[in-house]
Parts: sequence; structure tokens; C-alpha cells
Amino acid sequence: MWIGWLEFDLLLGDVHSLKQKRSAVRPVIAELQRRFGVSAAETGSAQLHRRAGVGLAVVSGDRSHVVDVLDAAERLVAGRPEMDLLSARRGLRRSDDD
Repeated sequence: MWIGWLEFDLLLGDVHSLKQKRSAVRPVIAELQRRFGVSAAETGSAQLHRRAGVGLAVVSGDRSHVVDVLDAAERLVAGRPEMDLLSARRGLRRSDDD
């Protein structure tokens, strides 16, 4: 089994409150989940209204499928005009790695 994850650090555009931040981040998380079947959530910068951390994870029996999903998810987030992708960290491992 292969496990992959991505952590995004996002700078949000015209956002002036935590409520507006949730309104900007929630659709991204929902689209990641719907389009790629991943587990995704806001994971960082909870009290900063212009920054957001979003994480996602995917599990598959096929390494290339995990890599393809991670690549596509990163392209989707990077292409969002209402936010800037500051960084993306990724990890990939087999379940039997020590």
C-alpha cells in the first residue's frame, strides 16, 4: 500500500476576516475531495485570516496513481486565482517502510 500526502501553504487574496477565509478555503477542500477522492482539511494558520494551511492524503495500491493524484491536486490548487500557493510539501511512502 502506498500513502501520499501534500501540505499547502496558501496566501489568500482579498480576505479580511476568518469568516471570509473559511469561505475561500472550504470550496478548495471540497473540490479536492470530490475530484480526487482524497482526505483533505485545513491544517494550519487557523488564526491568520490571509494564510491557510491545507493538507491532503491519498492511499492506493499503486505508487504511480498516488503520484498522479498528488500532481493533479497541486496543479489544481496552484491554478486557483483567488489564492497564491506559497509552498507545497509532499511525502510518499509504502506502508511496510520502516
